[in-house]
Amino acid sequence: MTCVWYVTFEVPRSGTLLQRRNPRLSKIFETEAEAKAFARRKFDAGLIVTAGTINPYRPRVAIPSEKILAWFEARDTVDQSDENGSPT
Repeated sequence: MTCVWYVTFEVPRSGTLLQRRNPRLSKIFETEAEAKAFARRKFDAGLIVTAGTINPYRPRVAIPSEKILAWFEARDTVDQSDENGSPT
């Protein structure tokens, strides 16, 4: 299976020097559920998190940091299945 989702998060600053930009890292995942779990851990650690699908995957999804909490609460948009494992 190919990686479809990414999560980008800020890297905590070390030291007291002011820097021009916030360094960020990204990690890729095969499923939306894996991406959500990782993003939740980073969010719970107090980091700013964004997520989405990797191009050229369709449907294209981008979750800005302002909507990350709603994404955590929503059902998976790409990996949808009911409790029995059958697609919806």
